[in-house]
Amino acid sequence: MTEADREAAFEALVGRVRACAACPRMEGRTRVLSRANGPVGARVMFVAEAPGRLGADRTGVPLSADRTGRNFDALLAAAGIRREDVFVTNAVLCNPRDGWGNNAAPSSVELRNCSGHLAATIEVVRPGYVVALGVAALRALALVCPHEAVLARDVGRAIAWHGRVLVPLYHPGPRALIHRPWAAQVEDYRALGEMVREN
Repeated sequence: MTEADREAAFEALVGRVRACAACPRMEGRTRVLSRANGPVGARVMFVAEAPGRLGADRTGVPLSADRTGRNFDALLAAAGIRREDVFVTNAVLCNPRDGWGNNAAPSSVELRNCSGHLAATIEVVRPGYVVALGVAALRALALVCPHEAVLARDVGRAIAWHGRVLVPLYHPGPRALIHRPWAAQVEDYRALGEMVREN
């Protein structure tokens, strides 16, 4: 695939995502896939859970403008990885909300509905490393190509997957601190940075 072909394929994918109406509770939400996600052709792709209500649903930029986004930026800095060098996306590309208007976890059906978009994004970007940020991202990636990764067991491990390297890490959102303290997450990202630079 030439660079021009890749760019055209990405634009076509963005068009399909913007027209998608597969998930009823996502109606009216921002479809968070554009050039703002990062460079097509990035070596590293981060896959998080879903656009945040106070972040990407407003800005159109994944992992930005809210506490989760600020945490992610700090973790990238610890890794020595520049945000403009990576592609950031989500397991689902629209913000799922509960009945009170708060962020909600994507359902299994919503993950499945968006898995084709995720597979197409991976195919176009062709990253050498896919970093799964949390359990929902791991579940979504298993729909693209099966894997046996378990977050608690495999955090930070390099796993051969789908012709590339899969690295499970905890999601940078505040809730993840219950399961993985901040200092441990910083070390996870430092190790990721070293891994990427050494290969």
